[in-house]
This record gives sequence, C-alpha cells and structure tokens, in this order.
Amino acid sequence: MNQRNILCIDLKSFFASCECAERGLDPFTYPLVVANKKQGQGAITLAVTPYLKKQGVKSRGRIYEIPKNIKYDIVNPRMSLYLQKSKEVVSIYLDYVSADDLHVYSIDEVFMDVTDYLKLYKMSDYELAQTIMKDIFNKTSLTATCGIGPNLLLAKIAMDTEAKKNENGIAKWTYEDVSTKLWPISPLSEVWGIGSRLEKRLNNLNIYSIFDLAHYPKNQLKNKFGVIGEELWNHANGLDYSRIQDYKKKAKEKSISHSQVLFKDYNANNIHLIIEEMLDVLGKRLRENNKLTGCVGLGISYSKKVGGGFYHMLKLDNPTDNMPTILKTLFLIFDRYYENYPIRKVSLVLSNLSEKKAVQLNLFNSAEQMHKDDSFNQTIDEIKEKYGKNSLLKATSLLEDSTAISRNGKIGGHNA
Repeated sequence: MNQRNILCIDLKSFFASCECAERGLDPFTYPLVVANKKQGQGAITLAVTPYLKKQGVKSRGRIYEIPKNIKYDIVNPRMSLYLQKSKEVVSIYLDYVSADDLHVYSIDEVFMDVTDYLKLYKMSDYELAQTIMKDIFNKTSLTATCGIGPNLLLAKIAMDTEAKKNENGIAKWTYEDVSTKLWPISPLSEVWGIGSRLEKRLNNLNIYSIFDLAHYPKNQLKNKFGVIGEELWNHANGLDYSRIQDYKKKAKEKSISHSQVLFKDYNANNIHLIIEEMLDVLGKRLRENNKLTGCVGLGISYSKKVGGGFYHMLKLDNPTDNMPTILKTLFLIFDRYYENYPIRKVSLVLSNLSEKKAVQLNLFNSAEQMHKDDSFNQTIDEIKEKYGKNSLLKATSLLEDSTAISRNGKIGGHNA
C-alpha cells in the first residue's frame, strides 16, 4: 500500500474569509455573503462566512433562501483579490516544501507530500500541519483545515468529512481507520469523486454506502464502469496509488486539447453531443500526427451564476486512437463528476501520446475491422481537407444543440 505523509489543506469559506480579512472582520462572528448584488434575490451565494453556515445558510444557494430572520451583509465577488490571496498562501506552502511536493488542486485547496520533510523539521505530520496552518493565519488572517493520510485519497476524505468539524481543524486517518471511518459513509456522494449521477447508478446496484461499494465484486464493477469501476473499488477500500509527482509528470507530457465556450446553457441531456463533436476534432489531429492517447481528460465549467466546475483525467488500459473507446471514457468521467449545474464551457485533453507503431488487438474487434475503420476515417479526413470541414457532416450536426457547423466556419474560435 502507498504509505506517505500527505496533507490536504483547504482554506475555510475562502471567498468570504478573504473579504472579511480585507475589512478587518472575524468570519466566525460576522454575517457576510459573497454574491452579485445586481442579480437581486435570485443571486447565487458564492460563499458565506462560517458564522452564517452555523445558522444553516448554505454556499451555492440563493439569496431568497436565506431565512428572513437572519441579518447579513452582501458584497460583490472580487476574483482578483481571491487569486492574490491564493498566491500568498501558496508562497507559504513553498516555505515548507518543494514545488515538486505541492499540488495546487484549486484556488483554495492543495495537497502536500511532507514525507521527506519530517526529519528535517523534527516534527510529526500532525505537528507540521499545525505549524503551517498557524503561519497561514498569522500572515493572511485566513483559517485553514487539514486532512492527513497515507495517500491523497484518505487525506482528502479526512479533511472533507472530519477535519472541518474538529475544533482545531485537523483530522488524521490511517489505513486502520478505513473500516470505522470510511466504510460507514452514506450517501455515496459524500465521498470525493462520486457525484450525484454516479451515485444513482451505484444505487441501482444496491450500493448505498462505502461499505457496500468496498464489498461489491471488483470485476463486476470494472465490467459495468470500465477502469472507473476498478478505481471506485480501490478508493472504497482506502487504496490510492497516485503520487503528487504523477500529476507533475502528466502536466509536462505532450498533449492535444480542445475547448469551447458555449453560447447557451447546456446540461446532461444535450452536452454529450458537444463532447462527441469536439472529440471528432481531436480524433482528426491524432490521425494526422499518427498518435495514440493513453490518458483522456474532461473539463466542465458551469455558468457564471453558479461558478466552479471540474477537470479530471483517466488513464486508459491501452493507448488508442479508437474514438468510441475514448468517447465512452469521457462520458464515464462526466457521469461521475457532473453536479447538474448549467454548463458553459467544455475542455477535452488527450495526453500521454505515443507513436502508432502497432495495433493493439482485442477480443471484440478483428484486425480487418480495425483496418477498415482506419481507412474510413482517413477517407473522411481527406474529403474534409479538400472540400471543407462542412462538406461531410453527421446527421446530429443538424440538431439545434449542435455547434459543429458554426465552429467549422471559424478560425481559432473566431469568425473568419
């Protein structure tokens, strides 16, 4: 098992705490809401102070949902301020560890591998976490919470489910805690990496808790969900073999990507069409460069009214340029992490590229069929190259939600 000393540190109620720090206010005693005032009562609460959270006010709710008897102040969001504060905190982390051992997960959350620093500082991982958190507060007035674990997964879940409830903001989990702390968690969406859509699919298999998931046959999960199924089983048993250095390596690998800002809100009912059309673009680039991809990534950005989104990558069993295989993996990522918010941007990444020197055969496609597929795709590419991108279109490109025809008439995302 992966046995490291991982810290997962999150800045508590980050946007609201930044605003309080700028105003000399205590976020634990002051009722402050970050939201767009111009949107009135329908505005989304991007952040609220811990003081309001204790009274039941939720982040990512609506202003009109705040009980009438609760008094509060509203301030407009200032992303430039939050980015600057985030940079200040990251510089503090770098006072303690090398950039190679720091993974910035989001604007207010990081992972740190402190395994090789404990002897240097003559501290335990718990003591080092306390020291870093105190330093953050003294220099920025921001309060942090920290999960500690032997791998990234357990550190993250310890932070999400326990540290935020503890008075000192710290929770340490070991592999011995898996059966007593991880397995009882229910509903499934309480755990990092399981969204509401994936939760419903697992519920259909009579899997309602992490215990149920950990004891479901691993091979059956893999058959139903592909490589994500195996990852789900590992995570349910507290296993995570990834390292911070793996993320650093992936970031440096050559890749191809494609992103699109959407002209209207999309959701689970029509976004699959956009993902498929965008993959067609990347598929052509793969074939032009005679490359295979070993890892695919999907990024979803929600509308400005909601904010946020996700980006996740998934390693394939074998490098491939087979579009149905890649598309299936992208849909698996989407189903796992999508939170039912309106979508305004989609990003696709194909990384871990390698030369297509041989064909990986499998039990489902013959060599002859794979050769026919290659010839078919090559013919389509040649026709589009000669007569224009809109010379051959799928029938789905004529649907109202499609953006293929309009995008094909643009250069670099702009009108020609």
